[in-house]
This record gives sequence, C-alpha cells and structure tokens, in this order.
Amino acid sequence: MPKRLIEVEGAFPLEEVSAESRREKNIRHGHISTLHIWWARRPLAASRTTIFAALMPAPDNADNQARRRSATNSKLRNLRVTALRDLIAHIAPWEAVKDGDNRCIQQARALIRQIYPEPPKVLDCFAGGGSIPLEALRLGCATYALDYNPVAVLILKAILEYPQKFGRILLDAVKQWGDWVLNEAKKELDKFYPKDPDGSIPVGYLWARTLPCQDPNCGAEIPLMRQTWLAKKDNRAIALKLTADKTAKRVDATIVQGNQIDFDPSVGTVKGAVVTCPVCGGTIDDDTTRRLFREGKSGQRMMAVVLHHPQRSGKTYRLPTSRDLQAYRAAEAALETKRQQLWAEWGIDPVPDELIPTPCHEVDRLPMYGMPRWGDAFNARQKLALITFADAVRRAHKEMLAQGAEPEFAKAVVTYLALTFNRLAASYNSLCRWQPAGEKIADVFSRQALPMVWDFSEPNPFGGASRSWDELFRDTNDVLTHLTRIPPVKEAEL
Repeated sequence: MPKRLIEVEGAFPLEEVSAESRREKNIRHGHISTLHIWWARRPLAASRTTIFAALMPAPDNADNQARRRSATNSKLRNLRVTALRDLIAHIAPWEAVKDGDNRCIQQARALIRQIYPEPPKVLDCFAGGGSIPLEALRLGCATYALDYNPVAVLILKAILEYPQKFGRILLDAVKQWGDWVLNEAKKELDKFYPKDPDGSIPVGYLWARTLPCQDPNCGAEIPLMRQTWLAKKDNRAIALKLTADKTAKRVDATIVQGNQIDFDPSVGTVKGAVVTCPVCGGTIDDDTTRRLFREGKSGQRMMAVVLHHPQRSGKTYRLPTSRDLQAYRAAEAALETKRQQLWAEWGIDPVPDELIPTPCHEVDRLPMYGMPRWGDAFNARQKLALITFADAVRRAHKEMLAQGAEPEFAKAVVTYLALTFNRLAASYNSLCRWQPAGEKIADVFSRQALPMVWDFSEPNPFGGASRSWDELFRDTNDVLTHLTRIPPVKEAEL
C-alpha cells in the first residue's frame, strides 16, 4: 500500500494540532458540542487534520499518481512535506472552518479531488458524537457513519444527514418553528415569571433545600447552602448573608456586597451532607441528613432572585417577595391541571415517573436523598415549564404536517427543536448550580454523574439570559448555520 502523508516523519504538525484541539474545548458558537452532549466527542481539529493526512499520499506517491492522471499537473508534483505540513497547520484552527468558505479548506478539498478520481469513502463504525464523519464530509469525502447508541444516531442525523439533505431551507424552517414553540409556551407560562415593576426581568431564582434542626430546643428551618456567593469577580463581590434570629428560631438573609462582606461566603450550612444550624450551632450527621430526606422532612426555600434590566448591563440581586412566592404557588397549582391534560392526550405521564436505577454510582445519589423517580429531580415550576415546552414541540410537528410539510422534512425540523428541548431539561432541574464567577447557571452535566445539590438555580425560560430558550436555541441555530455551509458531497449519506 502506498505510503501516506501521516506516516512521514515530521509531516504532521502535532504541537499545533494539539494546541487547537485543547482550545476547541472553550469554543461555543457554531460548534457541534453545543447541540447535544457527548462525553467521548473527538476534537474537530484533530479529526480534520488526521483524516487529511491519512488520505494524502506521501509527496513522492502523490507525484506519481498525479503524473499518471495528468502529465501537466505540476501543482501536485511540486508538493513537498513542508508545504503539506503548513497546510495541515492552517486547517486546524476553528476559524478555518467556522464560516464554511475558508481558502485553506478549499485547498485541502481540491488536493483530495486531484488525488482521487471519485470522492474517497470514509466509514466510521462507532461515530458517536460525529466529529470524524463531519470532518470527512467537510473534506469532500463520501461519508458513512453508524453507531449502536440511539442517542449517537440522532446526533449523527442532525449533524450529517439533515443539513446535507435539506440545506438552507432547513435552517430557515428551524428558526421559524423555534420561534413558534417559544411563543406558544410563553402564552401559558409567562405569568409564572413576573417582571419587576421597573421592568427588570427575573432571569434566575436561587433556591435552597431545607431541613429542620434536630435539636428539640431549636427546630429552626435550616437552608442548606454549600456557599453563599452570588457574584465573585475581581471587581464585583456580592453575597447572601445568613443571620440567626435566636428568639424566633429563624434564619434570615440579606444581600451584601463589597466591604459589607464581613464573613466568608465560601462557608455554607452544609458540607459533605453534614449540616450545621446557624441558630443553635447544632449539627446533623450525614446519615441522619439522608434519612430525613428519605422520610420527606426536607423542603425548599427561595433565597434570592437574579434580575436583568433590558436597558442596563449586568445583573442585580434581591430577596424574594410575596409576589415571587405567589407566582411559584400558582405554577404548582397549574402543574396538576396541565399534567392531567397531557396524560389524557399522550397516554403516559408527561412527568418522568420511571425509577432511578440503584445501585448505580452515577445517579444513585438521588434515591439516597428521597428522590426515587426521575421526576423528583425537578421542582413544580420546572416540571410545568418542561411539559409545556414538550407539548409545544409535539404540536409544532403536527402543525407542520397539517400545513403540508413533507414528513421527512418535518421530522428533521422537529429533531432540532427536540435537541433544544433536551438542553432545556438539562438546565431546568434541581441539580443545577449557580456559578458566582460567571454569574450564570450551569446545567446538570458539569460532570458525568448526577451529584446531590443542596442549593440550586431555576432559570426563566423567557429571560433571554443564561439557560433561557432564546440562549439555548441560539446555539442550535448557530450549529445548523455552520453545518449547512458545508458543501454537499454527492455520495455523502448516513
């Protein structure tokens, strides 16, 4: 078999490609990692460059093949290792591919076309998150990808098949129906996320789970917080200060900032499931903490509201008001009505009622703390928001068909809506932490497991900020914009 470029010593710029692969982890807009999580995803930079280097013959072999195809083809005959190495280094950065028309990528595709009379066939039998087949497609190869994991198959269809099959018309339709889903959900849900009188929009609600102090002489409701920072930046420090009212046996909270912070906000009321009561100083050991949760003795308390004003930059914080609590209680009441309605329509409980598998170290923390079913990982307003958006996505599909859309096209459009909804579910649960360094909400998959979270963040799907539908759908739209710019390959298929 003829020697390939990747086998030539010094022909592959390993250091440059490695650097770009590491940098890629922090790239968001348009990158396929923002469409759906896949733990074993290969870097696009490494995939792209190694495919090219494996397809290209070593310069001497390239010369011979070029001579056989055309005696006047001096371009390939003059290629040398240094020139090819430089080209590989230039196609490694994300900037080389994000807009779809970069000169270096065009040059790489042209070289492959000159070497191969037909698009070379690339098969990935375990394609997973789709990095290798996507980059083979980008280089003009006839690409075949498969996987036995149904999640991977869905990702591959969204990354490879649908953009190539439908192109720009798909992008326009996904944008149209994404807006439709948002507007339909907003009709039902907007009242449960009321704006402040000055027009400020609540973009997040910060909650703490609670337990009763076990000292019979105390009995205070303890808000369980691992830490109380709200904003922690070089030029901005805001924290929630917990104070004990020993007479009323109650824990109060105030918001302080700057030099008003005369305590250590990194120290909360719980660490490693051991709880300390701010009122009496008593502790609850970890076994008792878990038992109290399983016995249904826990509760939840809204601790702070995160706000953004459309005409001002940055976020502000305030304590919850009776209006915030009334809105939440109204959502609790609306949940059961919506749940029963959808149950009758769908034939299944719209709130996930499956048991969480135990023992299973990645997820068994939830049953240990009195949450035996998947639906227990969400508070009432999160459940209401999710089943309402799920209903809107399903109705969007029916509406597309009713308007005469071709069934396969409607399936493609709704796939991207469903992927956006999936990321919504990863953010609208009681396992999402507030990140004070970025003043934003992290989704549940900060690591490959579901840990117990004491204080959690609830986003506003209509807030336009962290974890809102707008923000999540913008990622979907950016990815699809990127994918539909990849020139089609005649033989490419899934």
